Amino acid sequence: MNTFPIRYPGAPLPQAGMPEQVVLAIGDFDGVHQGHQQVIRRAVERAKQAGLPSAMMTFDPHPRLVLGHTQYEACLTPLTVKLEIMESLGLDYAYVVDFHEQFSRLTAAQFVEEVLLPLGVHSVVVGFDFSFGYQGRGTPDTLAEMGHKQFAVEVIRPFHLHGEKVSSTRVRENLLSGRVKEANELLGRPYRMRGKVVTGEQRGRKLDFPTANIELAEPYFLPPNGVYAVTVTYEGEKSMGAANLGIKPTFSDQRILPVLEVHLLDFSGDLYGQTLDVEFHAFIRKEKKFPSIDHLVSQIRKDVRRVREELSFVLSQKESG
Repeated sequence: MNTFPIRYPGAPLPQAGMPEQVVLAIGDFDGVHQGHQQVIRRAVERAKQAGLPSAMMTFDPHPRLVLGHTQYEACLTPLTVKLEIMESLGLDYAYVVDFHEQFSRLTAAQFVEEVLLPLGVHSVVVGFDFSFGYQGRGTPDTLAEMGHKQFAVEVIRPFHLHGEKVSSTRVRENLLSGRVKEANELLGRPYRMRGKVVTGEQRGRKLDFPTANIELAEPYFLPPNGVYAVTVTYEGEKSMGAANLGIKPTFSDQRILPVLEVHLLDFSGDLYGQTLDVEFHAFIRKEKKFPSIDHLVSQIRKDVRRVREELSFVLSQKESG
């Protein structure tokens, strides 16, 4: 998938290599959850019907962060991950808008005239709650009116699971409460973080449970501190793992920022410096301080058994599906 940065004001559009005409999906797509996927798949479908390439437009950083909502410093899908998922859904092109305060002051009409039309938009696909332009005054209806005789607009209705609308907010709420399985159902895939293995304090090795200490590559939205059943992908191979996200209170009360470390089951090897994808499948227990190292080791053994049980069930479901 070819990706083009859109800077406003900046280089004139179209840029070299851009297609002359596209079917375009537009949105923040934070999480690329099942509702977002409906928008993307419909854009891909319309593009095939029209014999045109498909594209999506997203915004980086998240518009709500630029507008002062600091909770969006942490993201469900950093841009690099978002683009990978979008490509897997069949998109041909991605337009990444550099969202800043000046851009946020574009009126809805300016957004259409100065950003959309130069891209050669044939038709646009958006979610039902899409808004654009200064203070979000533009709506899907507004977009359809402004695009009249220039491009068509299709609005995708909300996607529901168990009677409730799927949204990025629901994904965040579930993760924040440790309801990993529920969050994954909304996403349509396991919640994933990516990071590089760095040298840690090597306490796990001394306890006979060596861990890969992972330095996260992006400011990911974090679930609560605790132990999780995870799978870890490295060089195309997937391994089961028990992950601890937290401050390791048995050893120290001084740490403030949580650390992600993973004990890979049935694995031996050197992973230092390697980049791993960690997929979260189930919450095992909250992080706690133990009275002794022996108590901690005993609990880790129980955690590993629970992780094997959880992941055996998850992986068997995937194989049967």
